[in-house]
Amino acid sequence: MSKVKYYYDSETLSYRKIERKKGRRFGFISLFLLASLFFSAILVIAIINIPSIETPKEKRLAREHDNLKLQVDILNKELDELMIIQDEVAERDNNLYRIYFEATPIPEEQRKAGFGGVNRYTKYEGYDNSESIISAHKKLDILTKQIVVQSKSLDEIAALAEEKEALLEAIPAIQPVNNEDLTRMASGYGYRSDPFTKARKMHWGMDFTAPRGTPVYASGDGKISRADNSAAGYGKHIRIDHGFGYESLYAHLYKYNVRKGQKVKRGDLIGFVGSTGRSEAPHLHYEVFKDKERINPINFYYGNLSPDEFAELLKKSQIENQSLD
Repeated sequence: MSKVKYYYDSETLSYRKIERKKGRRFGFISLFLLASLFFSAILVIAIINIPSIETPKEKRLAREHDNLKLQVDILNKELDELMIIQDEVAERDNNLYRIYFEATPIPEEQRKAGFGGVNRYTKYEGYDNSESIISAHKKLDILTKQIVVQSKSLDEIAALAEEKEALLEAIPAIQPVNNEDLTRMASGYGYRSDPFTKARKMHWGMDFTAPRGTPVYASGDGKISRADNSAAGYGKHIRIDHGFGYESLYAHLYKYNVRKGQKVKRGDLIGFVGSTGRSEAPHLHYEVFKDKERINPINFYYGNLSPDEFAELLKKSQIENQSLD
């Protein structure tokens, strides 16, 4: 119950009760409500526009979240770069290494085969950075699989390279008598006049004229399969099995410097020029076989002749003259 207020009336010299006017009271109430509404609006606007106050722990967690997002973005970019590099390695592997070593290129669908079956990334769903995290894991899985495929391919290439290296060492690729020791290149591969019958017949090798005792060298790596004089017409001769279907023969020798079963390297001294067997004068008769078929030795002298020396030898070998055996 509100207090009754009085005022002193000087005319009547008495206290009179103050009567409150209803209109004025309503005005005060309206003014109060408007003021309350105004200040409430200001408070709401302030709350909306003023950043929420964070605790130290919330600030730390926010920084860690931002840092994690940054790291995931960086990881995605690095994975993109690695995938580009992997594609370049795969391209060189298919179009260079495997072609050089005569291996079948790996199909693109095998290199980039995906992962079938259930969703492998459900455990990364439902987070703020789920899309980036799932993308990084997908790229990492694809890259891992491609690296496994590439690793197996390189293992195969390495094995082929070792075999190729052995092949290159085995091919009879040098002239068996040094140029400075030659008197002349007497006869080449092809039809020549027989020195004894004068008939025109096939000459299956090349004749290198040199003094008796001139060193004869192995034209490629291999194993001595024969070192005897039991083959008709060849006299003392040596055969080297080079592997890969290659074999070389050195005939009319004066003496041997190797024995049957011995392993030799290209350039090893194996014997000496002579004139044993069916021979007209001291020389080396040299033949090359591939898969048991005689082939022209002139095609294999890239190992120790210059282009000019090879051109001169080729010119002389094509002259149809008389052989020495």
